[in-house]
Amino acid sequence: MMAPLRPNGAGRFPMPVEPPRTARPDPAALYAALDLGTNSCRMLIAQPRGTQFHVVDSFSKSVQLGAGLESSGRLSRASMARTVQALRICGKKLNKHRVTNMRLIATEACRRATNAADFISYVKRETGLPLEIIQPEEEARLAVISCAPLVSTMTEQLLVVDIGGGSTELVWIDLSRVPKIERPKSIMRLHSGFAPDRASPFAAARVVDWISVPLGVATLRDQFDDVKSDAARFALMSWFFEENLLDFSPYALKQKIDGFQIIGTSGTVTTVAASHLGLKRYDRNRVDGLRMTSGQIDKVIREYLVLGPEGRRTDPRIGRDRHALIMSGAAILQALLRIWPTNRLSVADRGLREGLLYAQMSADGVLEDGPY
Repeated sequence: MMAPLRPNGAGRFPMPVEPPRTARPDPAALYAALDLGTNSCRMLIAQPRGTQFHVVDSFSKSVQLGAGLESSGRLSRASMARTVQALRICGKKLNKHRVTNMRLIATEACRRATNAADFISYVKRETGLPLEIIQPEEEARLAVISCAPLVSTMTEQLLVVDIGGGSTELVWIDLSRVPKIERPKSIMRLHSGFAPDRASPFAAARVVDWISVPLGVATLRDQFDDVKSDAARFALMSWFFEENLLDFSPYALKQKIDGFQIIGTSGTVTTVAASHLGLKRYDRNRVDGLRMTSGQIDKVIREYLVLGPEGRRTDPRIGRDRHALIMSGAAILQALLRIWPTNRLSVADRGLREGLLYAQMSADGVLEDGPY
């Protein structure tokens, strides 16, 4: 098992994305962002619009790039072939829209695989797409900044959690010294890094600690794939994940529920939210920004356990792409809420792609300045 990482990194970061519009954009103004994770390949193509951007085209597919990685340490031929097929579709979309401004990134599976360099070359040769592997801190910072709009002005202690396929990033931020009205803006200012900017005239959000645990929904499931009992496997996954948080400095803090907020960004969190709402067809507008209590989340997880593997497979709230991974994600979520119960877990349907788009547009100066 790899130890959790805290490397130094750099990057710039996201604003929420606006819904698609019908007007055909100027191709010269289009930007693309692709996030290739352990389980999924996702891409957005968007156009700058004012202080934000709107989506022109998108792609999302489960490719299971990390299948077998836990045991072999390598990306398999089958998983690479599946991924390249998905990337070919992405390439066709990029060509169709004549996108020249793009950033295409890979995360934990490629960070861990011994044949990652060969895979990157293979992708380039077969699709022409220039994939790059980003480090854990940039991934964590992208998750934090993308969630800024969901930060409550009443929040004094903030935990941002990004549950991925191969890793989970946690960032604990102290906002108690920031004026209430400035708290969401102070999260956006973390684009310069997790270290405090002492030269800044603004009240600063303070990153107490951050961690990248090399356990996500796919890798945690694979660790306990040999446990036959559904309930036992779930319990073992949850406690094992908690053990990997022992070096996270806020772990032992007795946190008051008042003034404490968790923001979760992942397919696990959005699926739990959709189940809580009873949605048979996913609706981002109802899920993104929804607040749930620890009790409401625990109730959904208990329902998943009662359903069992077959019941989860056919439950329309979970979906066929998510049923095999939902319990490992729920185990991570339950571990976090066991340590830090909250009445305010905010659900974020946003992440790396939005961050990558905002970083490119901001660097090119194509976004207007304005109040956040």
